[in-house]
Amino acid sequence: MAPPPTELIDDVTAEILLRLRPDEPEHLFRAALVCKPWLRVLCNPDFRRRYRAFHGAPPLVGLLHRLQVLQGSPADRFASTTKMPDFPRPSSHGSHAVPLDCRHGRALIQMWGSVGETRLVYLVWDPVTGDRRVVPMPDIDWVIQTAAVFCAADGCDHLDCHGGPFRVAFMATDDDGVHVKASVYSSETGVWSTPVSLGSDCECYAKHVEDVIREHGYHLPYVHPRRVAVIGDEIYFTLRENHAIVKYDGGNNRLSMINPPPHSAYGITLMVMDDSSLGFVCIEGSSLYVWSRKVNSEGAAEWVQCRVIELKTIVPVVDPGQVPLVVGSAEGVGAVFISTDAGLFTIELKSGRVRKVDGPGEYFSVLPYMSFYTPDRGRLLSLARADDL
Repeated sequence: MAPPPTELIDDVTAEILLRLRPDEPEHLFRAALVCKPWLRVLCNPDFRRRYRAFHGAPPLVGLLHRLQVLQGSPADRFASTTKMPDFPRPSSHGSHAVPLDCRHGRALIQMWGSVGETRLVYLVWDPVTGDRRVVPMPDIDWVIQTAAVFCAADGCDHLDCHGGPFRVAFMATDDDGVHVKASVYSSETGVWSTPVSLGSDCECYAKHVEDVIREHGYHLPYVHPRRVAVIGDEIYFTLRENHAIVKYDGGNNRLSMINPPPHSAYGITLMVMDDSSLGFVCIEGSSLYVWSRKVNSEGAAEWVQCRVIELKTIVPVVDPGQVPLVVGSAEGVGAVFISTDAGLFTIELKSGRVRKVDGPGEYFSVLPYMSFYTPDRGRLLSLARADDL
C-alpha cells in the first residue's frame, strides 16, 4: 500500500497542532523541533491564519511595567507571562526609557534619540518580529503625557497585527498647565495631525476645573500617565483629579469630557469590554467594581455596574491591612491586573480565575503584550530550524 500523500499528513498534523494553547507557546516551539515536516506545517502562513481563527483573541504573552512616577525608571526587562524566555528590551542611550503602551502586537517606548542627543523620541517596537520604528515626538511643549500605539490597517481584526501601518496618539497637559492637548501620528504620512485642545471653551472641562479649585484651591488638569483605552477611532484617557475621562475622537480631531461613574477609589483602570463598550474598573475597600458605559433605549450613554468581585478570598496579600490596587487590563481576554504586597495578579472577570504573573513591586500602569507567538515569527525561528528547508 502506498504511503499517504504529504499533504494529507500535513493536514492531520495541523489539525492536532491547532489545539495547542496559544498562552503556552513553548509547546509550539517544542513541536517545531520534533521533525522537519512538523516545522514545515508550523511555519506555513496558512497555519498561522487557521490558528488565529481557531483561538480568537491573542493571548497575553508578556508585560512591560510602568512604575510609580516617583519610583524612577522601570526595570530594564520585558517580563514573559509564559515559559518562553523574556524578550530583550531595546537598548536605550542613557537611563531614560519609559514604556507607554502595548497594543496590537506593538510596544511604545519613549527614549533618547541617539548618542549625545537631548531629543526624546518614540520607539514603536514589535517584540515578536524585532521590527523597530523611531517616531519623532510632536512639536508640543508638555508637562505630563500619555500615549498609545495602535494598528491603522483597514479592515484588520487585530488578532495578529505585525507589520503594516500604525498610528501613535499623544495626549498631554501643556507646559502652561492650562490645556489638555492631543495629536496623532500616521506611519503612512510620517506627520502628526494638527493639535487639538481641551480648554476653557469646553463647558464640562471648565466645570471640572471649578470643582478642583473649589476643593483643593489650585488648578491641576494633569493627564494621568496610565494606559489608555482605544475603541475604533476613539481614545479614552483620564485626568488626575477625580479621574475625569477625556475622549479623543480621531475621526473628527476633537476632545470632549465624560463624567466617570460614582466612586471614591484612588486607582482606576479604563478597559475595553467584550461588547466594545468603555469599561471602568476600580477597587473600593476589598471589592473590585466593574462599570460599562452603555447606550440606553433613548440613545443616551450611561454607566451600568456590571460586576462586583470580593477580593479578600481570592487575591493573596501579606499584610491584611494592605489595599490592593487595580493597575491595568487586557482587552480581548476580559482580565484586569491587581497589585498587592504579595505580587501582581490577573483576574479573569467572567470566570474569577486568579493567576500570579509577577512578583511584588510599585506598579503604576501594567502594559500587557498580547500576540500569537508561533515559530514562523521573528528571532526564535532560527532556534527551531535545524537547516533550511
